Amino acid sequence: MSFFQTGLTGIVVVIILVLLRVPIAVSLGLVSFVGFWFMLGGTAAWGLLTAVPYDFAAHWTLSSIPMFLLMGYVCYQTDLTKGIFKAARAWLSFLPGGLAIASIFGAALFSAAAGSSLACAAAMGRIAVPEMLQRKYDPGLSASVVAAAGTMGSLIPPSIILILYGIFAEVGISKLFLGGIIPGILTMLGYTIVILIRCSINPKLAPPVEEKITNRDRFMALTETWPVILLIIGVFGGLFAGIFTPTEAGAAGAAMSFVIGAANGKLNWNVTRIALVDTAKTTAAIFIIAVGANLFTRFLAISGVPAAMSATVIDFGASYLILVIGTALIFLLLGMILDPLGIMLLTLPILLPIFEASGISLIWFGLLVTKLVEMALITPPVGLNVFVIKGIVGDAIPISMIFKGVIWFLVADLFVLALMIAFPEIVLFLPELGQ
Repeated sequence: MSFFQTGLTGIVVVIILVLLRVPIAVSLGLVSFVGFWFMLGGTAAWGLLTAVPYDFAAHWTLSSIPMFLLMGYVCYQTDLTKGIFKAARAWLSFLPGGLAIASIFGAALFSAAAGSSLACAAAMGRIAVPEMLQRKYDPGLSASVVAAAGTMGSLIPPSIILILYGIFAEVGISKLFLGGIIPGILTMLGYTIVILIRCSINPKLAPPVEEKITNRDRFMALTETWPVILLIIGVFGGLFAGIFTPTEAGAAGAAMSFVIGAANGKLNWNVTRIALVDTAKTTAAIFIIAVGANLFTRFLAISGVPAAMSATVIDFGASYLILVIGTALIFLLLGMILDPLGIMLLTLPILLPIFEASGISLIWFGLLVTKLVEMALITPPVGLNVFVIKGIVGDAIPISMIFKGVIWFLVADLFVLALMIAFPEIVLFLPELGQ
């Protein structure tokens, strides 16, 4: 069997293992090791298995991942998000579905301090869903809006997904962060429009909030957002002012979150312990999948499959639109059976060389991938954000009702995706401006 045939066989075997529900990290690592053995022999296979994980995990840029996760978990455990929702509610509750819209704006702001969609969904779900249910909001709307709003944590910087993509694609993480700002705002506005339309047509979904909120109340509520606002300004101000790099920004953000949590009177040993343990668990889960993907990338590179596929696409003359639509369909289908991180790291070794050879901006492609990954977080039957919200609401809301509710937000996501494809400058404007 030639190297090329071994590579193709490896791809097929990985897909079969994933469909059999074998963990994706195990699937990628096992197939890569066996593939190395067939192509290079046992000694080389063992050598790569021992060297690649260490070389990858020791990558300096990866240290920002646990730091940004820690920043998000400290914010979550010290209740720094409560002020965000309270302020959004004070300013937006007069609108149709005002509390649901407040959840969207609150999640967008928290995303800029968390870097994790799951952390964002958990934080906002714990605060916003009970309040909406108390105000007689439709249960499906209450749960689904927070599940969808949490996905913005993948797109709005600092994003763990964007950091990992930047490392694999070898593109500037700062540029990816800048590229995610406008799509993130468009996603927020798209979700808001969905709520406004639905609640205007059917007011029973979201009864008006019957309480008098004065302008003084609104401005007083803004004062409670200072912890997160200060954190965001500190991280992004220092990052874009050149005071520290994207890698160092994670550590700076984590340190600031501890200081702000302590100043807010919410930090104690138990909170610190929980935040550190959650950070360690999530970091380990991300790294083991990433190591498997890195092994798979090496395996495919040695087999020559990506180069052959790139040459075939170029010879075939596939247009920009065909490439993008094909990629979108692959991600949307995989989103039904795989977790978002697994989708990205499984497909990048194959897709990156094709898009690079086609002359398509890898910064734009990174934001396209991130948007598709974001959609996978609420795609049935493996929408992780939906399960996070289900864990919060328990038996009060059936999971089928939550999945039914997120379909409306997936429509908004598809519209934003179409805009990104039709007008790439939506993504590239800020990164090019920053050059």
